[in-house]
Amino acid sequence: MGAPPQTPVLTGAPEPAATPVSTTHDTAKNAVPWVPIAWFSALLVVCYLPVLQRLVAQWANDEDMGHGFFVPAVAAYILWLNREKLLTMPWKGSNLGIALLAWGAFQLLIGTLGAELFLQRTAFIVSLTGMVLYLGGMAVLKEMAFPLFLLVFMVPLPAIIYSQITFPLQLFASAVAETALGAIGIPVLREGNVLELASQKLSVVEACSGIRSLLSLTFLSLVYGFFFDPRRAMKWVLLAATIPIAIVANASRVTITGILSEINTEFATGFFHTVEGWVIFMVALALLIAFHKIANLVWGRFSRA
Repeated sequence: MGAPPQTPVLTGAPEPAATPVSTTHDTAKNAVPWVPIAWFSALLVVCYLPVLQRLVAQWANDEDMGHGFFVPAVAAYILWLNREKLLTMPWKGSNLGIALLAWGAFQLLIGTLGAELFLQRTAFIVSLTGMVLYLGGMAVLKEMAFPLFLLVFMVPLPAIIYSQITFPLQLFASAVAETALGAIGIPVLREGNVLELASQKLSVVEACSGIRSLLSLTFLSLVYGFFFDPRRAMKWVLLAATIPIAIVANASRVTITGILSEINTEFATGFFHTVEGWVIFMVALALLIAFHKIANLVWGRFSRA
């Protein structure tokens, strides 16, 4: 007898191979838009070139704004440190950036018509912020918010605010110097911001008001807090501490100038006066760092309690 016929086994149709979902479109959509960034950056430089040229010239000639050269360099360095996160996060532009760009253009127009340099210079920061928001969206803007904010320190204060700040600082520094010099036995007579010593008259002018060290120290406190303390509250504490430290340091500088002028009048002018200013500023910076260490100790004790 022959073998029984085999019953054929019915099998289902083979499953179609799953088509992989392509993410090329999404990746391209979220990639960094290098070409638009280059175009917008070039257009901003062209539009604001006269403003930026005058700003750099003031950095070079105004002793109060000598730190201006370091501000964009530090901001760019912070961006470089965050480059990996900026390159990997999605760049989803926002049309709100167009409103900021329009605001910056309008502010530049008003500042140009009114010959107001502060409006012209801050318009560049507004336009730069608008470019970031338009090309990258709110998430990218938040990531770049701190270096963009630092750019404010490269713009000199408007004249009306500058005079309102410097004159009280001049009077305070001269009053402290009068009290300190009298306490150590050096005869002095103060008339406003002018100190009359036995050897000469010392005038506490705007350059000696302390505004230079106040602006520079405030900028450095923000950068120092960014690199050395992640706590937001401590950053605000350091920022607040710069004001009394800078004011007291400058008053001490005026006092030391009065003491040195009694030894040799040349010590109150020229090279010696400049070196003295740098030494006092470094002392103020050291005081800020020391204050941070003490604040950390106090913070730690309260945290443990």
